[in-house]
Amino acid sequence: MAAREGAPRPGEAAGGARPHMPRGRAGGARHRLVRLHAEPPVWSLGPLRLRRYRAADHATVLDLHREGLAQVGLRPGDGVYYDHDFFRMEDIYLRNDGEFIVGELDGRIVAMGGLRRADLVPAGRSRALGGHVLGGPALDSAEMVRLRVHPDAQRRGYGAAVVAALEQRAAEYGYRVLRADTTELQAPALRLYARFGWTETRREMIGGIVNIYLEKPLR
Repeated sequence: MAAREGAPRPGEAAGGARPHMPRGRAGGARHRLVRLHAEPPVWSLGPLRLRRYRAADHATVLDLHREGLAQVGLRPGDGVYYDHDFFRMEDIYLRNDGEFIVGELDGRIVAMGGLRRADLVPAGRSRALGGHVLGGPALDSAEMVRLRVHPDAQRRGYGAAVVAALEQRAAEYGYRVLRADTTELQAPALRLYARFGWTETRREMIGGIVNIYLEKPLR
């Protein structure tokens, strides 16, 4: 998977403007997100190394996903929870103008996040049922999904690093707008999106849970 011709240089957003680059703390020192390699993408934030997902990561990222949702009380069958995309990583993320990155700390995956075309997986209640339809050739909007940080590695800026890296990738691919959704139960995710300038567009009640939709224009 290669970025489009004329894409911004590593570390630049669309139009030449630099994206928000988070700072994190580790061992009392402050660190800044740095792009180390263009393709496949690699970043660092102090001791954290962000890289593209590999098939060997599957069990670990699935466990991290499930643990993160269980922490806020989301579970299979609630109409919001779903994990079918983890079994189609290549189709949904890596072969269709998307990205999925993991964050390693001392060789252990502690963070992750994905970027996928918004037309690949349905929104709302249909999402939990496993719908999957390949879209057309036009790139317009992408979804930022699966933002997770292991409890042992939270409050170090790692979630912000994943968001900044994925926003950078979305700009490189030429997307016009980014979309995301989370629940009112996931307050840290809502604060993180707000910090990066995302705005709420609507709310939807699904299985007794309020699902919140957000958006951020890229150009």
